[in-house]
Amino acid sequence: MKFHKSQKIIASDLHRFRVVCSGRRFGKTVLSVYEIIGKAVAKNDRQIAYIATTYAQARDIAWQLMKKISEPIQKEVNESRLQITVKTQEGGASTIYFKGWEAIEGLRGMKFDFLVLDEVASYRNFWIGWHEVLRPTLTDTAGDCLFISTPKGFNHFYDLYQLENEDKDYKSFHFSSYENPFLDRGELEKAKEELIEDRFAQEYLADFRKTEGLVYKEFNREKHITADKPTQVIDTIAGIDFGYTNPAAIIPIKIDNDNHYWIEKEWYKTKQTTEQIAERANLFKPTRVYPDPAEPDRIEILTKAGLNCREVSKDVVAGIDRVRELFKQNRIHIHPDCKNLIWELETYRYPDKKPDKNNPEKPIKENDHALDALRYALYTYRPQEPEPEDPYFEKYNTYYQD
Repeated sequence: MKFHKSQKIIASDLHRFRVVCSGRRFGKTVLSVYEIIGKAVAKNDRQIAYIATTYAQARDIAWQLMKKISEPIQKEVNESRLQITVKTQEGGASTIYFKGWEAIEGLRGMKFDFLVLDEVASYRNFWIGWHEVLRPTLTDTAGDCLFISTPKGFNHFYDLYQLENEDKDYKSFHFSSYENPFLDRGELEKAKEELIEDRFAQEYLADFRKTEGLVYKEFNREKHITADKPTQVIDTIAGIDFGYTNPAAIIPIKIDNDNHYWIEKEWYKTKQTTEQIAERANLFKPTRVYPDPAEPDRIEILTKAGLNCREVSKDVVAGIDRVRELFKQNRIHIHPDCKNLIWELETYRYPDKKPDKNNPEKPIKENDHALDALRYALYTYRPQEPEPEDPYFEKYNTYYQD
């Protein structure tokens, strides 16, 4: 196989974690398959996985190509499990797995020498899956990972792309579709004419652009993300969104004397019981918490754990408007460590508008766990009112006034 020039740059790089941001039809799949084969045949007993957004996509995108290219060195092909065993140059064998991100929990506890994560920008709950499941699978082997994707707004893939500025093990690459010399330039120009500017820039130029139809379009990284701390905190509250298979989220919020809202931490975790959620929430020491009103039994458990649970408004549209207004007023400040909250802010969107229909008012019900917790708290919270005066004093205090 002869790589084109840009593919060679990526393949020859020796960084442990390579992050490739590329346009459509750049040659991501071909690059991935050949890198996997090269790693697999180099030594005996290597375990390698290619991971797509879904199991079906892993089968449709790379499985057929892998079967064709690896045919001369195949020892065993398991069609039902999408698994290939190949011969190595040392006379042994290595195994290649094809998996889907939606079933990533099934890889917990395994060991890998090399991973390819394809279309990373489309993965849900990426940081949880990476830190809790996949990154530990590379520890024993000191394994490598190739992250590759077309961008999708300023989501977790953007943060991953920026990691080279913080961690010397990471190296990022950017290539547009034009850098594949085998692509028909006429087709690219036709796509440019047919697509709106932002969509073409994202899909073919691999530029990071805001996702279309964002709910919180007022959110701006430069304005609202800061490592600064509030100087005078007058209250601490928290919003809670329950979950188990989906992540549970706690968003603790500090409030200063100018009624600005500071979010310095987040808690975002799957497979958590209500008791575990309560234990974590208590660590933030909120005066009041605002939990998902749809689960009264779980709210009762929080209350028994000593949390001051307040009734939450169920008006989604009004709650979103309240949070949007606070962003407009620059009264929400989010610490850069709150990666899941930031990711949701940059991916939570409305469904596409249908012809001859009004714009939809309610967002798509996904990528919203931290945002729901944020909305519960910010929409329902009101600054503490002073305690009412003693009625006897109220009645007779005119005698004590000049």
